[in-house]
Parts: sequence; C-alpha cells; structure tokens
Amino acid sequence: MQGPLAVETPGSSAADKGDLLSRVSVGRISEVIVDQIRVLIRQGQLTAGDRLPSERELCERFGVSRVTVREALRVLEANGLVEIRVGARGGAFVTAPSSRLVGAGIADLISLATLTAVEVTEARMVFELGVVALVCERATAEDIAALREICDRSSAALEGDEYPLELSAEWHTRFAVATHNRAVAMLVESLHDPLVHSLERAREAAPLHGRQGVEEHRALVDAIADRDIEAATTLMRTHLMRTAERVGAMDGAAPS
Repeated sequence: MQGPLAVETPGSSAADKGDLLSRVSVGRISEVIVDQIRVLIRQGQLTAGDRLPSERELCERFGVSRVTVREALRVLEANGLVEIRVGARGGAFVTAPSSRLVGAGIADLISLATLTAVEVTEARMVFELGVVALVCERATAEDIAALREICDRSSAALEGDEYPLELSAEWHTRFAVATHNRAVAMLVESLHDPLVHSLERAREAAPLHGRQGVEEHRALVDAIADRDIEAATTLMRTHLMRTAERVGAMDGAAPS
C-alpha cells in the first residue's frame, strides 16, 4: 500500500511540505479526493501557487484510476480551487480565493429563495447603511475615481433618455468594494441580480426612478471624498428609503 501524498510548494520540495493527503477507499472516490484537498486549503496547508503532484503520482498515491483523478481535478477547477495549466511546466496549481465564484454560489441560493423586492431593499437598508463609515474611512483615490466614473456613465445614459438599472447596481457594488473588506464586497456582489429586480419594481411605481438616484450617487461620492460619515449616512438613508417606499407600494407592503 502506498503512503500518504506530499504536495510541492513554490519554495520547497514535496518532502519539505510533509505528507498531507491519504489513500482513499470509501464512498465516491473522486469526491473524497476533492474533500481532502479542500480541507487542506481551508487549513492553510495548501496555499495559492502550490502545485499538486502529477496525475500519475496522484493515481499511485490515492490508489485510483486516472479517470477518477481527472474527475476530482475537474471538480476542483470548477469550484475555483485549482487552476489546470498545460505545457512542460503545467499541472494543477492551487488558486487564490475568488469572491466572484463564492458570490456566484450565494447568488444562486438567493435566486432560488425567490426573495421579494421589499426583502432585498430592507436588507440593503441594514447592510449598506452599516458600511458607510467603513467606506468613508477606507476609500482610496482609486475608489473615489471609480465611483465618479460610474456616475459619469450614468449621466451620459440619462442624456440619451436611457438609464439601465445595472449601472445603479454597479455603483452600489463598487461602493461595497471601497470598504476593502472582501466579505462585504462578496455579499453585495451576490445581491446584484435581486438588486436590479428590486429597482425594476421601483421603476414600475415611478417611471423616472433612477434619475434622482444618479445625483444622489454623486453627492455620496463627494461626502466620501470629504470623509463626512454623517452626510454620507444621511444621503444613503434618503436614497434607500425612496426605493423602499416605491417597492413597498408595488408589493402592497409598507416599508419598515
């Protein structure tokens, strides 16, 4: 019987890393392999850039067929845990965490939950108001410039009498990025589609919904640039309350 599997890291040999993965023999074998590697990544024993052994060595160490190993690697790649590179220096490499992939999974769960526009807007009032202080404290010149650029595109769209609500969702997602907190950014990004749906409901109640919002976005950027938490909080509350009132009217529920 083969011993446990060692994994190579960029600055060390497999022996330096130590034996990490063990032979599997129960359940659906490819899933067990995936679980072992996932646990090692979560524990920090495998980090971004680490190269897994070759398919041949994985087969030998796990005591499984190449088909099974390839299936496990496909699952790991689909989950954003490894990157498969081809060529003489190719192989399976552990990747950096991706908020996009994690956010997509949360977004799927949110979509399946069939959240109402009222629920989404109430969540935004709790969440986005709660991070105003972080944005005001942490936003960089790059963040502020990016938020202004979205405002410029929004104003240009309004001049053409076409304002896609995706621009509003983009602004709020970029606002969350300015917290420089990956958990906040991921959660707000995962709400993108439900957010657009809630804004569409608000536009049904008020066809010009969005025009005033663009100017409020600009005022919010100014407050952020001035590090004025109080002004930014007041602006964000007014901004979100109007949406809450309109989706509440459409869905027959009074805003909380």
